Amino acid sequence: MADALAEMTKRSAYFQQIEEDVQKHRQVIMEMKVAISSFQTKDMDELIKFQKHVERHLEKLSDETQVLARFEDFPTKKLETLRMALALHLKLKGIATDLKNWKVAPPLGQLLHKIDSYFNKIKRELDALERTKDEESKRFQIHNIHFDFNILVQIKESLVDVSSSCMELALKERRQAKAAANAEIGSKTEGTTKACAKMLWKAFQLAFRVYSFAGGQDDRADRLTKELAQEIENDPEQK
Repeated sequence: MADALAEMTKRSAYFQQIEEDVQKHRQVIMEMKVAISSFQTKDMDELIKFQKHVERHLEKLSDETQVLARFEDFPTKKLETLRMALALHLKLKGIATDLKNWKVAPPLGQLLHKIDSYFNKIKRELDALERTKDEESKRFQIHNIHFDFNILVQIKESLVDVSSSCMELALKERRQAKAAANAEIGSKTEGTTKACAKMLWKAFQLAFRVYSFAGGQDDRADRLTKELAQEIENDPEQK
């Protein structure tokens, strides 16, 4: 029975391809084995570059798991950790880039809704990461990968910047609505003024949530928050 199974395995096109890959890519795999085992970094750009180099070779294998299993002591766990670290970094970098490039422009209502939805999404993910950050850091360090979690600070700072820009836009529209109301009395201008007052409150709520999440705010955000609060307090609709 064992001999029959061995013979079937030997003749299987699938396993023949695996054996061919083992022979064909042996030298490259042995070189990767050494490179992965010795790799260490604190630079996330270096991690990206190294992992791209590794993946370019591994994608040529018909079945990565089966082929690498043929090589004794291949650092499979470290390879998995490298992939995890890279995926996490790219995810966080993507969030940071989204926030940095966020276009703050009218209509304010749609803008605040979009930002609020995005904030709710990333907040859940980042809160979860904050709880496991130390554990993740230790897991990476075991394999000499010193993950740069400072990107979380960058994300929070960018959130504060976006929130501040929303407050600026809300205050600008409020001033414009006031000027229009003073120049022309009517139901249309009254409706615009009320809508702007509502946007002020929404912008303030977003700013407070961002402040609580970021653990603070810069001078610009502090000034705008106070100005926004003053506008809300002076609004007749709030009294």
